[in-house]
Amino acid sequence: MFHINWSIPQVLVPIKIFFINKKMKKMKHNNFIIILVLLIASFVVVSCNTTKQDPQLTLSNMTKDIPSEGGTVALKFTCNDSWSVDTTGLGWLKLSQVSGVAGDATINLTAVANSSGISRSVLLNVISPNGQARRVTALQAPVIFPSYNLSATAPDATGMGSTAMQLNKNIKMGINIWNTLEAPGGETGWGNPVITQSLIDTLKNAGFNAIRIPCNWYTHSNPKTGQIDATWLSRVKEVVQYCFNDGMYVLLNDHYDNGFLDCTATGAKLDTIKAIQKANWEQIATTMRDFDEHLLFASANEPNASDLLTSTNLQSFHQVFINAVRSTGGKNAYRTLVIQAPSTSLDLANYFTTDGLPGMPTDQVANKLIVEFHWYAPSNFCLLTGDASWGKEWRYWGANFHSADDLTRNSTPGTEESWMENEMQFANKNFVAKNIPMLIGEFGVENHAVNIVGNPTDSILSLNSRAHFFRYLVQKARANGVSTFLWAGVIDRQTLKIDDHRALDSLRVGAGY
Repeated sequence: MFHINWSIPQVLVPIKIFFINKKMKKMKHNNFIIILVLLIASFVVVSCNTTKQDPQLTLSNMTKDIPSEGGTVALKFTCNDSWSVDTTGLGWLKLSQVSGVAGDATINLTAVANSSGISRSVLLNVISPNGQARRVTALQAPVIFPSYNLSATAPDATGMGSTAMQLNKNIKMGINIWNTLEAPGGETGWGNPVITQSLIDTLKNAGFNAIRIPCNWYTHSNPKTGQIDATWLSRVKEVVQYCFNDGMYVLLNDHYDNGFLDCTATGAKLDTIKAIQKANWEQIATTMRDFDEHLLFASANEPNASDLLTSTNLQSFHQVFINAVRSTGGKNAYRTLVIQAPSTSLDLANYFTTDGLPGMPTDQVANKLIVEFHWYAPSNFCLLTGDASWGKEWRYWGANFHSADDLTRNSTPGTEESWMENEMQFANKNFVAKNIPMLIGEFGVENHAVNIVGNPTDSILSLNSRAHFFRYLVQKARANGVSTFLWAGVIDRQTLKIDDHRALDSLRVGAGY
């Protein structure tokens, strides 16, 4: 029997040690990787288990208006924890629930008619253990006039499918029927003839596809009851129909109001303004309810708001307008509505930006609001017909339209083309690009050529610079998503003949004809 000696020769021992050491190092390396992976996995698990949701309470600090004649409004929100409402001092206001668990919630706020003669309010504090809290003011104006929303109908979306942005884009060239339906003395009170289908036909044939109808409701209303004369409502409806017969867009507003829409008002006067606003628009909206989306309503004309306090009042007037129109139902439930910037000024419109204060009023229908401003700038050129204490009348506008003889009547570089374009770009950046369409409800320029005597060259230059202003404004406004309505001119109201082809041709070029 043979015996085999399996011992490793001495000469091979170093090789053995080398491979053993190498194997151990590999094992240590593998063990290190395994431990590292386990540590990372445990860190991820711990991190996932310890991640917490951000506190959520989707309410904002707001004011909810309860109808003066009584009713219910809903307060809807989402919270990711339990919540409760501090019920201290509720008094006249009833809540459907005062606490709840995490998830979606609706609190119905209910009140009877406010016959106290003054506005009343309650502050609701909504609090959650997640650290979130909101303040909601429930406000109810007093009953001053009876409700005129007496025949509300179910919402009707037929013919109302366009957004405010789409409608505004469709307005290619607009004009006002100036100094007529807004005249305090009646339709002919300021010297213009009554509006006829022929007038609208002529404007349509000239290229205008939108009409703004400045209207006076104040002097056609009973001051004790707020009721608008039925004959006047019928007449305005007839004029709107003239425009519809020609397939035109119509912007109907509350223009002459004898100063009732006072943004500086407080107390009982403020309550009365809201009552008039509500009564007016319940009646106007009910009368015009069956017109399709070609009819737009505008809350006011040139409200006297200029700071946060007065702009907040203006926002509340717009809110009354929106609520009143929507409440009548039918096509009004989806109608595009136009609200005016403070003083109808682009410079003050930031009060109504998405992140401004007080911000835009709320609307239960998305994408149906337009902000309006007016454009009479530079005022030396647009408004002055003679020198004023604050400045001289400018008779020439535009970098290439300066007079070589009448130097003090030229516009200044900072008020010419580049400035105007920058202003229209401002409107686009701060509103249109943020899905808030804008329109210029009025613009115009005085005819300065009548003041130029003995210099026919400068007279023609002045007329050409005026026409250039029209073209440039309409062109740059449209390029930035802003529609425009000329205040007056182009047509002789007595003869119904176009009497300013120079201006009309420039408007048409600016509009893209």
